[in-house]
Amino acid sequence: MSLAHGAEIVKRPEVTHDAFLGGRLTIAQPARGFRAGLDSVLLGAATGHGQGQLLDLGAGVGTAALVALADHAALGAMLVEADADTAALAAGNVTANGFAGRAQVLTLDLTASGRTRTAAGLRPDHFVSVLANPPFFEVGTAPSARRAAARHMSAEALDVWVKTAASHAAPGGEVIFIHVAERLSALLQSFEARFGAVTILPLTPREAEPANRILIRGIKGSRAPLTLLASRAIHTPSGRTFRPQFEAIFRGRDRLHW
Repeated sequence: MSLAHGAEIVKRPEVTHDAFLGGRLTIAQPARGFRAGLDSVLLGAATGHGQGQLLDLGAGVGTAALVALADHAALGAMLVEADADTAALAAGNVTANGFAGRAQVLTLDLTASGRTRTAAGLRPDHFVSVLANPPFFEVGTAPSARRAAARHMSAEALDVWVKTAASHAAPGGEVIFIHVAERLSALLQSFEARFGAVTILPLTPREAEPANRILIRGIKGSRAPLTLLASRAIHTPSGRTFRPQFEAIFRGRDRLHW
């Protein structure tokens, strides 16, 4: 078959349409590879500002930002995603969920220079909330040695994410990351170099188990000391159901209070 027929035989990635927040959101996302889940919902639900502009760095298909918009009617959002196909899905999700007037998607590498980001329309010192869920792989799930290395993002790479977040947060604005607990040391070092009022919330699968996720928040320009919150278990002891406070978040009936 000639190349002229190429467009007819290209296999497009399979996409699923998944309900979030008890059906308040429907998210289109790839059937394989990274899929938005509990981390994305918790990140969006952790947003504390109810009005102004939110920035979602490495937004993926946009789940975290859309959760925040669903929770806060006066909030607008900018979603930044480097992968063009994923950014297109995010843009479709913004429109499909009724947020076209409140959010826009920017296809941009967040590690680009500040001049490049500004030229692309990403304003410095502007956003009241900046969210990020840096990529990682769970133990045993990375399909190749090259991708497995991404799970162990270096301290330097994480610092670039935090630096970018800090440069776009407004004075007094919050920067919130969710990540694997084993990277807390690197994240804490980067956050304390740039923010005050750093707050850490460890998340455990069940009571008495080690934390496997952490939420960390810093306030730009604050001089307040660090707060380490008590860990919170997401599941009941049986592990089959969510604890009530998290069930309410995942069903879209409440947000994360921390």
